[in-house]
Amino acid sequence: MNFKEIISYLGTKKFWVELIIMTLGMIVTACAVYYFLVPSKLIIGTISGLSIVISGVCEKFFGFPLDVSTVILVINAILLLLAYLLINKEFGTKTVYTALILGPLMSLLEKYLPYERFIDPTSEIPSIMGDLWLDLCCFVLLLSLAQAVLFKINASTGGLDILAKIVNKYFHFDIGTSVSVAGWCICATAFMINDARLVIIGLIGTWINGLVVDYFTASLNRRKKVCIISPEHEKIRQYIINDLYRGVTLYNVEGGYSGEKKIELVALLSTDEFSDLMKYVNENEINAFITAGNVSEVYGLWGDKNRRKKQVKA
Repeated sequence: MNFKEIISYLGTKKFWVELIIMTLGMIVTACAVYYFLVPSKLIIGTISGLSIVISGVCEKFFGFPLDVSTVILVINAILLLLAYLLINKEFGTKTVYTALILGPLMSLLEKYLPYERFIDPTSEIPSIMGDLWLDLCCFVLLLSLAQAVLFKINASTGGLDILAKIVNKYFHFDIGTSVSVAGWCICATAFMINDARLVIIGLIGTWINGLVVDYFTASLNRRKKVCIISPEHEKIRQYIINDLYRGVTLYNVEGGYSGEKKIELVALLSTDEFSDLMKYVNENEINAFITAGNVSEVYGLWGDKNRRKKQVKA
């Protein structure tokens, strides 16, 4: 992008919507790390977890405190430079914003809403929920949701995601494997400041985090693959194209029992669009045999709905 294109992009609705999504996602991430990891020193396989280890090591072995938010900022700054140089610019630019605001957001929480206010002083282990497993569950749910939303707009929370992208691009490892292995390595460093029990909880949390991210990602990207056989297939085809603004594929099929030749329509729709289609079929009393299944990944021009609207109207 040249300077004029950048200025033009900053004025688009897409930019401001994504900026709000990234900001809200990082606020959720900051709350998850500060309130559910920092007090109990749970180490999950993330850069935030590594930052807690470095902070703890500095305090335990060298005698000087180091804010977790400061360590996060430094590590992310290094990784972001690598992201911009080694990964595509859109991902790198968005991640620059999300990663660099995580430290300052945690600093604001430390200053204005410290976790000490919510912890029972008589508890053996500092914990917001009063139980390490509950803290772990809350952290994983919040972080995984934020990660899934950011991945959907080609951004990330920074840190480990950047490292995994680099390894995936240059060493051709599966990105999920890269994230898991790096996360477990980070968890292993927790032996320097935590006992074995906390380390094992962190390893389990890292594994659960991967599973929950996959679940949220699949849920956000879920589409319906709809197969329709009907004598009124032309009416349904026109509705999908002209009202739902979606593409549809026609197949010549033959009934295995009757031998009758028919037309089958196949379309990919969102959940709302599928509901609209079923409502249309029912209200118009169209005789149709319909099956639908979930699809979690769609590539290509499926999401470019505005382009299809213009083509149909033209």
